[in-house]
Amino acid sequence: MKRKNIYGSLFVVLLMTIIGSSCTEDMSEVRLDPAIETTQSMGISSDSAVIEGFVLTEGTGFTERGVCYSTTENPTVDDNKVEYTGDTDKAAFNVTLRGLDYATPYYARAYGIGPNGVVYGEQMSFTTLPVVPTVTTMEIVSDITGNSAKSGGEVTVAGGAEVTARGVCFSTEENPTIEDQKTDDGEGLGEFVSTLTGLKGNTIYYVRAYATNSAGTGYGLQVTFKTPVDAPVVVTSSIDNVTKTSAIINGEVTYDGGGTVTARGFVWGTSENPTLEDNVLNSGDGVGVIVEELTELEMNTTYYVRAFATNEYGTAYGENISFTTLADITKFWIVGNYNEWDNSDNAEFIISTAESNGLAEGYVYLTAGEIKLTTDHSWDDAHTFGDDGSGGLTNPGNNIPVPADGYYRIQANLSDMTYSLIAMQWGVVGNATPNGWDVETLLTYDSSLKVLKGAFHFTVGEFKFRANGSWDYNYGSDAADGTLSAGGENIPVDFEADYAVTLDLSTPNEYKYSAHRWGVIGSATPGEWSTDTDMTWDETNQVFTATLDMVVGEFKFRADDAWDYDLGGDINALTPGGANMAIEEAGNYTITLDPWNNTATLTKN
Repeated sequence: MKRKNIYGSLFVVLLMTIIGSSCTEDMSEVRLDPAIETTQSMGISSDSAVIEGFVLTEGTGFTERGVCYSTTENPTVDDNKVEYTGDTDKAAFNVTLRGLDYATPYYARAYGIGPNGVVYGEQMSFTTLPVVPTVTTMEIVSDITGNSAKSGGEVTVAGGAEVTARGVCFSTEENPTIEDQKTDDGEGLGEFVSTLTGLKGNTIYYVRAYATNSAGTGYGLQVTFKTPVDAPVVVTSSIDNVTKTSAIINGEVTYDGGGTVTARGFVWGTSENPTLEDNVLNSGDGVGVIVEELTELEMNTTYYVRAFATNEYGTAYGENISFTTLADITKFWIVGNYNEWDNSDNAEFIISTAESNGLAEGYVYLTAGEIKLTTDHSWDDAHTFGDDGSGGLTNPGNNIPVPADGYYRIQANLSDMTYSLIAMQWGVVGNATPNGWDVETLLTYDSSLKVLKGAFHFTVGEFKFRANGSWDYNYGSDAADGTLSAGGENIPVDFEADYAVTLDLSTPNEYKYSAHRWGVIGSATPGEWSTDTDMTWDETNQVFTATLDMVVGEFKFRADDAWDYDLGGDINALTPGGANMAIEEAGNYTITLDPWNNTATLTKN
């Protein structure tokens, strides 16, 4: 309650006195009636409050002054009261009310007792503050493991405010608080069960239940328990330096579980999640990093590895990691007249695969002259291979003759010391192609792009790539997705049109193709952005072309009426997915496109 304006009240009393004195002849006979005020409350706590009073006029005098109070309105001296025992020469006084109930509304009035009875000041009210909740801790901690346990408690008294949080707090130090580890187990009164996690093995813990309201946090009695030894923690880190027959394996025991790690290392095998029942590579004891080498492995085989650690609890394993040893891969660099005998990484190469049983293969455009095969760049006899005089390989051997310029398939195999060098003339064949299934329509080798290319009018049907008029040399695509395999499935053609066909054999054993029909599309074209204007092949100029009326707007080149592949940007250096190109003046235009070199022309007729 706010302090009343005492001085204003005194002024009123003095004014009344002056007025009264004008109406009597004997000032000494004038006495005012006794009056007292309750001015303010302060220092309110959960069980006490300070109340202040003020004597306005004493009349014939007060023999006692103080404050009376109650939980009901208009308390009197017959209720609870506290007498003021201080200096009575001063008008202001205060008393402390003690033993109050927490979170309880009270009413208080200053009083004064004189010859004529009791005088009361104006009533004021206040409410004591709440106290922290009362909570008990479950006496028995149960379900104790090396890393968890169950405890709990009961909030029996809310303390005059809402219980907003409850649970248990725990630590390895005594008298834990909510600043330590804790659980959150709801709110309000009642029992609760808490699950403690993240514990360490073989460790003493201290637990107290807690409950929180606006007054603060109350705690139950402390309970103590000890965890048993837990499982160790071990990590399988990585596999490094994998060769045909060996690998380096890495791991770490990061936690001993509160016990003693008596064994650690790796378990491994050709089945997932190996255990101590499989192959074991021991690596000492204790915590720390572990590194070991696996040897005498099989080539081109998948292995599974897990780190392990054993203590009093038992054996724990790290993550299951797999690796595959290298296949018996052979790589030959092709060195000869075609590259001025440059025996470096700049030379073309052929290579075997994991499934080719050592047979290395690749395609290289060679010029007439000679070549040799090397497995490194040293030119020493052990790594240099040539003809043995009868068509086989030997070290270092004679130079292998190249009879004419051409695109050659080169194969070599160290397991039987054989090689072959066959000039290939590749083309397309099939009922979708100009010459049907009987004769290839030939492709042309582009030395700058290192691909075979050509433009043909395809009808609806199928095609494959074939060389030298023989089905011994053919590629198809099992998924029609741009990848090729020897003897693969026929490639479907769903629309009749002129197609730009590319056969890319430049990466050994990773052969690819593309077959695209081309059009222009955009707001400047007749079909706007919804329909392509098809382009046709100009055999004379070796470009795709279209003549059409165009309006001011934009356009791009698009393949196969779809946005899987489109060209835009600089007309002299187009890029896949490049920016739209502008038409700034309406008119009739001839547009050409070279889809291999990504160049185009735009001519207003």
